Amino acid sequence: MGLSPRPADPWPAGYAKLACDSIDSTNAEAFRRAALGQGEPLWIVAGEQTAGRGRRARAWSSPRGNFHATLLLFPSEAAQEVALRSFAAALALREALVGVTGIAVGLSLKWPNDVLLNGGKVAGILLERAAQGEGPAPLAIGIGVNLIAHPDPALMEARALPPVSVLSETGLRVAPEALLAHLAPAYARWEAQFRAKGFAPLREAWLSHAARLGEPITARTGTATEEGIFDTIDATGNLILRQGTNRLAIPAAEVFF
Repeated sequence: MGLSPRPADPWPAGYAKLACDSIDSTNAEAFRRAALGQGEPLWIVAGEQTAGRGRRARAWSSPRGNFHATLLLFPSEAAQEVALRSFAAALALREALVGVTGIAVGLSLKWPNDVLLNGGKVAGILLERAAQGEGPAPLAIGIGVNLIAHPDPALMEARALPPVSVLSETGLRVAPEALLAHLAPAYARWEAQFRAKGFAPLREAWLSHAARLGEPITARTGTATEEGIFDTIDATGNLILRQGTNRLAIPAAEVFF
């Protein structure tokens, strides 16, 4: 269902912003800033990345006009709980895309950290953490969105979802700055929810937008390939795969439809 694009909410208090024209990687810049003493949450957005990367160190295409950004945080929870912020980021990104385009139908969330548009991959999220000196280790939440361009589907690995862009699927040209204006306040709300009430409300919201929930999927870990029904995600973010009468909890995997 099409909605009307809405104005962005005010920039969230306590979050700084840094705009770069060209940079190797916004995640790398986040860690450099942390090492130099950055202490408050910081959004870093780049016009282009020359060495962008996705999960498993894969290269991430980062042409001008697409969205390349990282949120630098300093969470103090245990590593497993910190990792749940990937769900907060996915929910915030979906909300921001709805807000900036006015289009809700077709936007879904793929475990563990992708956003889909009409069944194709439109965005990816990469969490990285590095220990640097005393205090909480900095967390970089990298977000890449294909706003106007996407990689050649022929270059994707077998069974990978086809990459799409917002422009190719909707005909809308969304400026990176406009998306960030929606994304920053959306993330701040989900972060506050997570800190106040834990993962439960994020889990419920994420499942309401989950791609292929209740359908057959394939989960490929580093050591095995498992097939079954995508049953749910559990209280710690694990994918629950139903195989007959058994339910298998998978903490990390590549998922194929």
